[in-house]
Amino acid sequence: MRILISNDDGYFSPGIEILARELGEIAEITVVAPERDRSGASNSLTLDRPLHLRRAANGFYFVNGTPTDCVHLAVTGMLDYLPDMVVSGINLGANMGDDTLYSGTVAAATEGYLLGIPSLAISLTSFSGEHLGAAARIARQLVERFQQEGFGEPLLLNVNVPNLPFEQIKGLRITRLGRRHKAEPVVKQRTPRNETVYWVGAAGAAQDDSAGTDFHAVANDHVSATPIQIDLTHNAQIPLVQRWLQQV
Repeated sequence: MRILISNDDGYFSPGIEILARELGEIAEITVVAPERDRSGASNSLTLDRPLHLRRAANGFYFVNGTPTDCVHLAVTGMLDYLPDMVVSGINLGANMGDDTLYSGTVAAATEGYLLGIPSLAISLTSFSGEHLGAAARIARQLVERFQQEGFGEPLLLNVNVPNLPFEQIKGLRITRLGRRHKAEPVVKQRTPRNETVYWVGAAGAAQDDSAGTDFHAVANDHVSATPIQIDLTHNAQIPLVQRWLQQV
């Protein structure tokens, strides 16, 4: 099995290092990741300048672009084969609910999915990285399950692992995305040069964390696994918009 690994925290992140080490025991891996932290890059592609692919001393490849660039470049230009799977992570910090729209971690997996490759995004719900080993073991279990039996149709799975030792994780739940409250306001500051700058505010707290959501699963010490689709069509509103436009 051949796996393409990427992330949004950069090729130097401890999360991608431990993921590569764990999956390297069961598969042939190639790592292509951004040259710097690109958290929040979402599904952006770099179209205004060329991309450079370089190789680090540890064998990882890095790109001066976004997570989406990394996977797109690897699959459509660098590799002479189609990977069996794309695994993105391990992200430091949760990617649940509305986070998935902004997440570069999820975006890297999404690009693999759009290119016809079963893809997995995995995040540890803490920025400390204390239990990255547990998240890596979860990723390995999921990949081994895929090795034993493919999913049978295109797969994009968003996985969030609670910040616990592996032995304390209660299991895995298949979930739906929850929702967050709106983000906190931007933080306004003055620089030493008397310029006004703004920091994007913190993400909002969970609004929909009811049973069945990713928030609920993680809060109750379970791994959350959410299958994601790309069709953003609000089908229920099609008749409403049709009636609305007929009145113009």
